[in-house]
Amino acid sequence: MPAADTALHADADRPSRREQILRAAAQLFAERGARAVGVDDVGAAVGVTGPAIYRHFASKDAMLAEMLLRISERLLAGGTERVADAGEDPLAQLRTLIAFQVDFALDNPALITVHDRDLGSLSEDDAAQVRRLQRRYVEVWVGVLGRLHPRADAASSRVRAHAVFGLINSTPHSAGRLPRRQMAALLAAMAEAAATS
Repeated sequence: MPAADTALHADADRPSRREQILRAAAQLFAERGARAVGVDDVGAAVGVTGPAIYRHFASKDAMLAEMLLRISERLLAGGTERVADAGEDPLAQLRTLIAFQVDFALDNPALITVHDRDLGSLSEDDAAQVRRLQRRYVEVWVGVLGRLHPRADAASSRVRAHAVFGLINSTPHSAGRLPRRQMAALLAAMAEAAATS
């Protein structure tokens, strides 16, 4: 299993069994789609029997919900913290947000794929919670973009933020074609150009 999708771990170097299960599930869900993966498949990927998974998760749907909620919480907390740490300059805030999103995208390609494909498979309550967290993360970007473009309305800043996410989150299709450092620099430069034009 590659050391990707680190957003699921509190400590990426020493993931708990629960986190190992989530990472394996994310990889399998990304490859096949959540509906095509069974609990036994996830168990086999982490070296336990399928029924042993139930000690950690009530169901496959619970795994999917937790992984999407976790990444949404991490993005919101990380983005908020980075903007606060960047000081008052909106360009510095934007650059730190872009770097944060680029790192997330390059480190978590399976999670991006799972989110795009399987968000609609969540229960109504779980999906609503993920979307609330995501809206709050978007608003972090909207605040920064609004300071950079004071004449733009909030709707335009939201569209701009989503366009930047789309550019950066294209990594499941392009990652690995360039060395990571080069890929990160290219994505950051393109994202900044899109956000500031």
